[in-house]
Amino acid sequence: MGSDLLNEKLQAFASKERFSSKGPLCVAIVVTEHARKLGLPLDPEKLITEGGGQVLGLGKSSVQATLKRHDIDRELAREGGRTSRGSLSNMRKYVDFLNSTVNASELERVEAFWIRKVQDFFAAHPFKIKLDPSRGLRSVVRDLVNQATERQRESTGTSYAGALIQHLVGAKLECALSEIKLNHHSYSTSDQQSGRQGDFLVGQVAIHVTTAPGEALIQRCMDNLNAGYRPLVVTLERGVIVARELADQQGVSEKIDLFEAEQFIALNLYELGQFQTEGCKIAIDDLIDRYNAIVERVETDPSLKIRVVR
Repeated sequence: MGSDLLNEKLQAFASKERFSSKGPLCVAIVVTEHARKLGLPLDPEKLITEGGGQVLGLGKSSVQATLKRHDIDRELAREGGRTSRGSLSNMRKYVDFLNSTVNASELERVEAFWIRKVQDFFAAHPFKIKLDPSRGLRSVVRDLVNQATERQRESTGTSYAGALIQHLVGAKLECALSEIKLNHHSYSTSDQQSGRQGDFLVGQVAIHVTTAPGEALIQRCMDNLNAGYRPLVVTLERGVIVARELADQQGVSEKIDLFEAEQFIALNLYELGQFQTEGCKIAIDDLIDRYNAIVERVETDPSLKIRVVR
């Protein structure tokens, strides 16, 4: 069976039987592992513990061992789904699906499908911030970036940190410049693809937001200068150092403004909140509301949203 057709059948099964939460995902991972070791078809009666109440091998250690092979360290379920209601029923449904649909030679691809589902599960939860008057606003922004970086490490191929920072900067600009209409774009849409001068164009300033500045970014900034725009780069702390060195090499470091993202966002929150505790809380709420609205409008991944924990 072709990869696309197999994935379609797996997706149809997962949607129909609601294999998207911790318990069913653990069942799918463990039963797939049984199929790899025992072959197909499987006998569901042989996948039940002697006591008759649990799926054989369904525990944290076996689930995490499979996840570890795919470089996932996060814990999917404390008991590996063992205590989840309906595990036996889910096992039987999944065994029926495997026996009727899948060849033994396809089990590696089947496992890869469920691993992607696990990654989607971890990614489906929004980023969280807890408003604590004792914390500095930079630490609030830093915590969000750390969450995005950790998620990115576990879901290779998706730049969660880059998307988070771009849309936080966009929301921050909306808060500060409410009278100016900004154009927001999906993080995956590059400046070159869209013909934009930068991620945001405000007056004569072209704003570039990135977590990993490189030579291509400096070239874009030089293009800005040639077109009569002032380039401004917002990046992570380590990115400021890299960007400055690259700009130095091109002799344009004095013509490009470089800002560290945490400071760029936090300072504006202080200003919008008029340096008052209550005012800053209101400013953060406004920032997050605007950020979530931007994500809703331009991104397809709802897990990029931010939830404020009070």
